[in-house]
Amino acid sequence: MSAEPTHPGPDRHHDHGTWLVRFTGRVLVVCPGCGGRALVTPRPGLPEPRHLLFEPRRLTCGGCGAVAEWTAGQRGGGLVGAVPGGTEDPFFRRPLWLQTRCAGRILWAYDEEHVDALAAYVRVRHRVRHASPTLSMFARLPAWMKSANRREEVLAGLATLRALAERTAPADRSDAAHERGDRPRHHGSLLFRGGLY
Repeated sequence: MSAEPTHPGPDRHHDHGTWLVRFTGRVLVVCPGCGGRALVTPRPGLPEPRHLLFEPRRLTCGGCGAVAEWTAGQRGGGLVGAVPGGTEDPFFRRPLWLQTRCAGRILWAYDEEHVDALAAYVRVRHRVRHASPTLSMFARLPAWMKSANRREEVLAGLATLRALAERTAPADRSDAAHERGDRPRHHGSLLFRGGLY
């Protein structure tokens, strides 16, 4: 009788070029008002098509009622988009709520869907790339997250992030979730379009 696998599921991960920007539609952050969990989402009522790094955002906190608005900057006739990556959200530059110490580093994610996508990648032993690695989120993960030697440690860290996603109070905040300013600060992308949102 064979033993049950520790992490059931497909034994291969197929990377079709998923970009990190895909997970910026919903970002859990530390509230600037109370230090609890706040949510950054696209402002309601925006027209299609959606350009996730350029569309106006709203930060809302269910704990203290804090609300903030973000709009893309302008340069000439273009909008200057946000730059994803690092332990701050790309819009308000607030510390991400989903952060934990892992393997001597900081493991982070934007929301539960992002955590689940990372876990699906980390848990398998065979990874198949179907797209150019240039912009693929999985291809650009740090080596320590992809290492077979760190697999269980990273999966435990992702389970911690999944549990943090269910918590909202300031006292639930991870000790890793504080401002570090490690997000890229370059100018961002430009989007030329018929008009502002």
